[in-house]
Amino acid sequence: MSGYRLVFFCLAALSIAVRLGAEPTAAKRGAARESRTEADEPSTITFNAVHVDGPYIAMTFDDGPSATLTPKLLDLLAARHIKATFFVIGENVAEHPEIVGRAAREGHEIGNHSWSHPNFAKMSDEAVRRQIQQTDDAIKNATGKRPTFLRPPYGSITARQKRWIHDEFGYDIILWDVDPYDWKRPGPAVVRNRILKETRPGSIVLSHDIHPGTIEAMPSTFDELEGKGFKFVTVSELIKMAAQQPSRTSREATRNVSPGVTGSPSPASSPND
Repeated sequence: MSGYRLVFFCLAALSIAVRLGAEPTAAKRGAARESRTEADEPSTITFNAVHVDGPYIAMTFDDGPSATLTPKLLDLLAARHIKATFFVIGENVAEHPEIVGRAAREGHEIGNHSWSHPNFAKMSDEAVRRQIQQTDDAIKNATGKRPTFLRPPYGSITARQKRWIHDEFGYDIILWDVDPYDWKRPGPAVVRNRILKETRPGSIVLSHDIHPGTIEAMPSTFDELEGKGFKFVTVSELIKMAAQQPSRTSREATRNVSPGVTGSPSPASSPND
């Protein structure tokens, strides 16, 4: 009998070992799912910049509309026949729908920047959904069109949030690759010089139309960028110009590929993005 028991226990141990080898632990299965999910994120969801064949750039302005500053910026843009993209705060749109309506009529692009500028990465899905939907509705009421882009406040958003927002609202997530830190109010000359130094073909330039120094910086910034040969387009126009990416490195340079919270700088260091 002892011989039979020994054989039985050996067979049982072998069966358990096979099962353990074939099936990963719960933690490993979770990690595998996370890895697949991140890898499955379409490359077109998030843009920091765009690889283009030509000197095209997109100027973007966040946190407006401002009752006094945004109209001044619109005047500057109109005088130079420049089209820009505005990522607006829903509360401000509700207060000044006529300014957003003017921007849209003059050919500028309007994107969603949340209702009240919270940190999406620290919020529940339902709270994020309310922020987006309220702003979406406000933009639709002001312009007659719903936006197709979202810029999360502070650039702070998780990969999972990007996917469900894209699936539910159809939004691409637009970040940036040029940041003059104009929210720190360093002065118009510094804002201009930082933009001129960092801008490359395909750049998405971040600024804010709620700071006087930014508006003061724009005339010379626009003129000097044009002097360098750059041509201004909206974000959607820039994305449509996307050239075939020659390598993995180039692809990763044109989109955010971080597996967690994305965007720079952090909310702690940049209260206005």
